[in-house]
Amino acid sequence: MKIPMTPKGYEALKNELNRIRKEDRPRNIQAISEAREHGDLRENAEYKAAKEEQQFIVTRIAEIEYKLSEAEVIQMTPGPSDTIVFGATVQMLDVESGEAKQYRLVGLEEADIKTGSISVQSPIGRGLIGHKVGDLVEIQRPAGTVEYEIQKIWFEEI
Repeated sequence: MKIPMTPKGYEALKNELNRIRKEDRPRNIQAISEAREHGDLRENAEYKAAKEEQQFIVTRIAEIEYKLSEAEVIQMTPGPSDTIVFGATVQMLDVESGEAKQYRLVGLEEADIKTGSISVQSPIGRGLIGHKVGDLVEIQRPAGTVEYEIQKIWFEEI
């Protein structure tokens, strides 16, 4: 199953994989070696912690490698857009509260609400796909239904 990603998200995953392989894994190998020198491994908390970290590292490497192998990097041309699609930034207005919101629709791996990036698989992301400027969109959220008016759609420079 292909995993949609922006070029920026793909590069971030490659950089994380590189960091884990070149920094985290060698540091972990050293920690295991040092912990072994402390004697009885059955009662060695440092050794157990280092082995747990090793398992996390191995799992994360496999996860990133899978995501990179299945990545579908989607290129976007900067500028305005008529329709909300993957990679678009959307400015919208909460009809009830009058509060303005702005989100960028990205893949699950890149989603970070602190930066305004939401997954296209989230309730808001799924509800926005395919809509145009001026559309009223009802979004089903866990907290209830919210109605938004789409005000602007564009692609940012990546």
